[in-house]
This record gives sequence, structure tokens and C-alpha cells, in this order.
Amino acid sequence: MTQTRTNATFLPPVMEARRWLDGVTFPADRPLINVSQAAPVDPPPLALRQAMADFTVANDSAHLYGPVLGNDNLRAELAAQISDHYAADVSADQVAITSGCNQAFAAVIAAITGQGDEVILPTPWYFNHKMWLDMAGVTAVDLPTSDDLLPDPDKARALITNKTRAIALVTPNNPGGVEYPTELVRAFYDLAQEVGLHLIVDETYRDFDSRSGPPHDLFQQPGWQDTFIHLYSFSKTYRLTGHRVGAVAASPALLNEMEKFLDTVAICPGQLGQFAALWGMQNLSQWVAGERDEILDRRAAIAEGMPRLTAKGWRLLGLGAYFAYLEHPFDIASDDLARQLVTKAGILALPGTMFMPDHDPAGKRQLRVAFANLDRTGIEQLFDRLQALAF
Repeated sequence: MTQTRTNATFLPPVMEARRWLDGVTFPADRPLINVSQAAPVDPPPLALRQAMADFTVANDSAHLYGPVLGNDNLRAELAAQISDHYAADVSADQVAITSGCNQAFAAVIAAITGQGDEVILPTPWYFNHKMWLDMAGVTAVDLPTSDDLLPDPDKARALITNKTRAIALVTPNNPGGVEYPTELVRAFYDLAQEVGLHLIVDETYRDFDSRSGPPHDLFQQPGWQDTFIHLYSFSKTYRLTGHRVGAVAASPALLNEMEKFLDTVAICPGQLGQFAALWGMQNLSQWVAGERDEILDRRAAIAEGMPRLTAKGWRLLGLGAYFAYLEHPFDIASDDLARQLVTKAGILALPGTMFMPDHDPAGKRQLRVAFANLDRTGIEQLFDRLQALAF
């Protein structure tokens, strides 16, 4: 059988998990609790939806191609907001808009790697990063983390070879939820700068960080764009998941290389999504602050409820953004456990094996819970079901 780009990697985990629901019915008094996907299920706020509707009717440009690297007004607005958020000075020509943050990562990898190169990923990793590296012919070198789920720069240094092109971090982390301390992100930047690598930092969940002020100082470093590549997503912040709007901040030279990839994949980001992202940034800051407060309250509910599970042998390894990352107490592998949770408990969650290389046994003990779509009552029901589990 011919080895193709796509059969070099695994099936999409969220889609695989959804197939576990086939043929299963859930009684009205115990409906499915779906904590498998980190995406809001509610639509954007009504004011934004109305603005989007008006835009599609009133502007012919809503239906046309635009610039490959995104519309100038959105690039300028995002550059200004990055500058404000990170207390830095970022210009519009250092920002590009992409069709979702996954595409931003794919375009970056296309622009900085060749066949057989390597990229270091802390584990548990974001599975779509691993999947794209597999399909791009780039080796994902796993950097195991300890119980706090924080990667160690010294351990990363030991993994660097002459084929290493980048280190990719996600903070707040998917799947672990942990927020990487400012000094840790800076240590990885210093390492990357010292050895001549790129440091990719995916900050999709930045707007749900529990800390105030800049989460790191990388944008403040002279010549940051020679080392640091920042990824961002509008999808979670403004509930625009279906419109696929992401972004990257990097050097203009790197963006020019990425343009080749982007032009051949999607030609340009969708106009409606770009309009929505711009309108959201200009009009919804107070609404976003409320969304952040709600997510932080749900995070607090997880922390408050954990003693119930701790008493049953569960451990909370990471918590933040949309995620709680748990270690289960059962003598069963997490991939089997996750399948059985559907029928035994009416819960759909992803096992740690979907975020770990096969050779790392830690994934067999772990589960990711994406809690952003559960209110406090839903979180209590989730904990009731997990507490009652027996194997």
C-alpha cells in the first residue's frame, strides 16, 4: 500500500469520539453530557449576528475574494489590540489573517520546515498540531511534562538536533488547561533565540486567561519577529467557530512565505468572518469580559467540586481556559474508559491517548474534560456521574 500524506497520521479525534454515540440512546432524565470538544455551541451575540446579516446584504465585497493575508482593516485593528494587550508595538504588516488558527499553524510549518525536519511539542499535545506535522513529513518530537503539565526548557534543549526548526507551545494549554508562567515562556524564547529556532506560541485561549496584564513579554523583545511566532483565534472569543477566522503575528518576510501556502489552500479568509472579527473587536469588549468571567466561574466550579473526585482517587492535573485535565483511578486504559463512559455514564470525553504518543503510558490514565459549555449545574451533574463510576 502506498504511504500517503494522510495515512501517515490518525483519524480526527473529535470525529472518532462522535462515532461512539452511534446507536446509543440517552434517557430524558440522563441526557448526554458532551465534554469532548472545545468549541462554544451558542451562536454569536444577536448584535453581532445582525451586523453580519446587514453586511452580507449591503456590501458586495462580502461575496468576493480579498487579500490573501487578510483585509487591511482587520490586520490593523488586530495589530493595535495585540500592542495594547502585550504592552508592545506591533504593526499591521506583522499580522496576517487565516481561515482558522489551525490553518495558521499549517502555514507556519509549511514556511519554516522541509521534509524530515523536526518540531518539538510538549505532551500532552494538541492533536491537530501533531496531525499536521505527520502529514507535512515533519517529525513531532515529544517533550514529556511532569504532573504540573509544564514543559522544561532544559529538557527541550536536550532534544534539539540539527533538524529541529521550532518549538511549539500552547498557552493557556489545550488539552491541559494550564497557563504557562511568564518566566517559562520567556525561557523558551531565550532558548529558541540562542540556538536559532522559531518559537511558535498558540494563544487561541488567551482571552480566557485568569491573569491580568500581558501573559508574556515576548512582543516587547527587540527583534521578536525573528524568533517568536504568535497564533491567535477569534473563534472562541466571539463564537465564530463556523466562520474560521484565525491570525498569526510574525515577521513580514515569514508572512510573505506563508502567503504562498495560503493562496493555494483557501486563496483568502472568508469576508463574513473577517467582518465579524473586526466588528467584535470594535464593539464587544464588554461582552467578551463577561464571557471571560463566566468561563472563570466554571473553572472555579471545577476546582470546588474536585474534592468529591479526589476522594475516589481522581487527580486534577491541569485546569484553565476551557479544560480540566484529569487522571482517573481505574485499572483500565483511558481509551477504553472513554468509550464505556458513553454507555455507563452518558458522558462523551476524550482520552489522554489522543494527546500522547503511543510510547508514553501516561495517556492511558488521563481524560480531557472541555467544560466551556457546562454551567455550574452541568458541572455538578458531570461530577455526580464520575463520582458514581465503578469498574
